[in-house]
Amino acid sequence: MLKSSLAASLLLCAATAEPQAPAPRRIFISADMEGVAGVVSQEQLGPTGFDYKDAREMMTGEVLAAIQGAREGGATEIVVADSHGNMQNLLLDRLPKDVTIVRGTPRPLSMMQGIDSTFEGVVFVGYHAGTTNPEGVRAHTFSSATLADVRLNGTSVNEGVWNAALAGQFGVPVLTVSGDEAAVREVAAQVAGVETAVVKWPLGFHAARTLTPEAARETIQKAVRRGMERRAERRPYTVRVPVDVELRFKNYRPAEVLSWMPGVERVDAHAVRFRARDMVEATRFVAFVLNYQPSLEP
Repeated sequence: MLKSSLAASLLLCAATAEPQAPAPRRIFISADMEGVAGVVSQEQLGPTGFDYKDAREMMTGEVLAAIQGAREGGATEIVVADSHGNMQNLLLDRLPKDVTIVRGTPRPLSMMQGIDSTFEGVVFVGYHAGTTNPEGVRAHTFSSATLADVRLNGTSVNEGVWNAALAGQFGVPVLTVSGDEAAVREVAAQVAGVETAVVKWPLGFHAARTLTPEAARETIQKAVRRGMERRAERRPYTVRVPVDVELRFKNYRPAEVLSWMPGVERVDAHAVRFRARDMVEATRFVAFVLNYQPSLEP
């Protein structure tokens, strides 16, 4: 009788216990501007450009579309890294109040600041082709002014592939990438299974056939939702470690001066190589190279 009463009590407790809340599904969004629909020229890419105000609106709209697609696919927490230029482009008052934004530069992990192993997936919005690609709109890798090539373990990569490898170190897969056709083709060729959203087709460095902002938002929303729905099939993109980072400069003096640093090898007149322990160290190295100057203040 005692055993029966104990069993009944345990069953009652189990039935009345509050169900555990499901684990949050965190999604990280890294947003650039050169790959946004309608963006084709320097006049749209910085505060001094006459068309920058409209470009900020269009970039913010595409991020909102990605957020909506992620939520339709089950995302419960979203972090957005503003990752273009001065990294102060997104119109914050247009974003949902429960979204967290990473803003400002310089920062050690650059376009991926805030990524960690708690995220279920990464989405790239507004991405562009790499600096060695002759077809992309505003094609460059990290710095259009200084870098002619960026390589990981001997392979040229664009920003999307680099950032996918950084996310992969934390075990986080890339779900979706949006941008011009050349950009998404580059990422998809190296990051298997990523969903793509093409919002414009390059006609030149400063020219493209482009979707309207409304059509681009719809395309991105659907692609992000597809990526979310198939996230269980996605595997993180990883590279061999330690990782060899090779930077090729458009001028020779950066390579000369950097070669004076321990651990940095001058490959030829314009290039240096650095062996990093992992993608975090590799990213911090590139961030240092592109941001340090003695006159930094405050």
